[in-house]
Amino acid sequence: MDKSAQRRCIILCLALIAGLSALSGRLVYLQVFDRTRYAETAENSYRRKEVIQANRGVLLDRNEEIIATSVISKSVVVDVQHLKDAQHVAKGVACAELRKDPAWKTWDTKKRNSKINAKVRSLLDEHSTNPNALVEMHLDYAISQLARPLGLTKEALRAKVPMERRSGERVIYQGLPTELAVRLERLIKERRIKGFFFREEKRRWYPAPELATHLIGYVNREGKGLAGVESSANKWLEGANGYEIEMRDIRGNVMPAHKGSFRPPNNGLNVQLTLDMGIQAICEEELDKGMAEFEAVRGCVVLMDPHTGEILAMASRPHYNLNLREKVVDNGFNFALQAVYEPGSTFKAIAAAAAINEGKVYMNTEIDCQWGYFRDGSVIVKDGYPKGVIPVWKILQKSNNIGSYKMAKMVGVDTYYAYAKAFGFGMKTNVQLAGESKGLLRNTGNPTDFSRISYGYGVSVTPLQIANAYCTIANGGKLMQPRIVKSIDTNSGLVIERFHPEVIGRAISEETAKTMREALKTVCAKEGTARRADVEGFTEGGKTGTAWRYDVETKAYQKDRHTVSFAGMLPAENPAFVCVVVIDDPQTTEVKHGGGSMAAPVWKRIAERTAAHMHLTPTEAISEQLTKNQ
Repeated sequence: MDKSAQRRCIILCLALIAGLSALSGRLVYLQVFDRTRYAETAENSYRRKEVIQANRGVLLDRNEEIIATSVISKSVVVDVQHLKDAQHVAKGVACAELRKDPAWKTWDTKKRNSKINAKVRSLLDEHSTNPNALVEMHLDYAISQLARPLGLTKEALRAKVPMERRSGERVIYQGLPTELAVRLERLIKERRIKGFFFREEKRRWYPAPELATHLIGYVNREGKGLAGVESSANKWLEGANGYEIEMRDIRGNVMPAHKGSFRPPNNGLNVQLTLDMGIQAICEEELDKGMAEFEAVRGCVVLMDPHTGEILAMASRPHYNLNLREKVVDNGFNFALQAVYEPGSTFKAIAAAAAINEGKVYMNTEIDCQWGYFRDGSVIVKDGYPKGVIPVWKILQKSNNIGSYKMAKMVGVDTYYAYAKAFGFGMKTNVQLAGESKGLLRNTGNPTDFSRISYGYGVSVTPLQIANAYCTIANGGKLMQPRIVKSIDTNSGLVIERFHPEVIGRAISEETAKTMREALKTVCAKEGTARRADVEGFTEGGKTGTAWRYDVETKAYQKDRHTVSFAGMLPAENPAFVCVVVIDDPQTTEVKHGGGSMAAPVWKRIAERTAAHMHLTPTEAISEQLTKNQ
């Protein structure tokens, strides 16, 4: 061999040695240094992590009646990879064909399995060139078996199965009752249907789905609160999910030789609310009656314990069904908490309370109400029910605009606005609910704006703010923090946190509050604007409100459209509850639009039933006629 050939052989050998050495080095690196990473990658392709949902905490009312709980249901899930595996689904097709044989019923399990295995081999041979035919045959068979039990047409169920995808899982049916799921699981197993399986889930369920809907709120598919208390108390209710990790082969079968891992869920805490569902039902029933009678589509009721700030009931219309949630987008607005409106005459209590508290007037101080027309510089104040010289209590009883303005002016502009803020207006109450409006209270420096605010125009409030302000008069002058959550508890009854009454500030003195309650009693007397709010056997106090609705587009008040309201307390001497009724935009022409003619009768029916529900002792003699009727 000449030297040239020898050199070529040596170069070739060296190249081979270098290449093999590099390959050996790479293999050593993969096996020794990078072994863990590649082992994990391989393992991950077979590992399946199943989330174990935590039990969401229960919502309870003040009497421990269940408001919201979680129930177990199942979802139907399809695995596209399994449905496209011809070898995997062949058993289903084989079973479908063999079941047509009259002898099928006579075969025992062993013989059936033997026949199915033989048929599978035959089908795979027959469709070896076109395995997709087997896939389609199995899918048609599966859908024909499952569509009717699921309450779907074959076409509808077929449309839910994403065969256009290469792989992956998809939920095609949710909320399946456990009993039906058990029957379908048995059917799938017996008919050898592949690619369909069931996943357990916890679904939120509301025993009274049309009560306190806006206040309670709802959760999404992942169990996270999206509205109401379900949202604001989510941190206590949701808990923490657990998981279970299993190793499965390519067809989804558990590989028992490989150990998985398991972490149990941490269940959520229970939340007890201040709501009384008995009172809630009363408020909603009477609100519905009133709105139907007066042909209104919006309205609300807020009923509170004035001494603790606890919300005993909160109803808003329109509403929706918590379990179905079909109209949640259109009707999910919480009127009691989120709506702002001009309160009209219910706001006159602020001017009277401020003037009495400042010592400017007393109950019997007489004020000239100018017979319905008063010019004060650039300010003009009118009243549709003219009065001359009348005492302070009668200004409230007759709801006089001029008298209210004069009392506010006696106090002074800045001081009057300070009182309005002290009663909680112009700011959020910070109740434990999301989405609250703060209303609008502005000192513009304009005398006309000031005059209008003194009798309830040019100021925007929420029904909850009005209710809390009247609670201040009812409880002796203390502005309370409105509360909806009473306590946080475990399933074993251990109290994790309890929320106690909280005084935010003092708006007026106890003596002024007592004087105001006496004045408000006259409003419900025979000569007052709220005589239809009189409850037999009890003294009550309150104030009517009737305000024109403001049209944003035309930037003018609509003289034929109103927001009517009544804010009242019972018994007047030491109120057990304060209740506010607001009816927005009534359409009827059969009844005069006014707080006294519309909102007061609704309030009366609520107050009568609530007093009975709370077992309140009557404070007045019951008429002989009423006693006979009973």
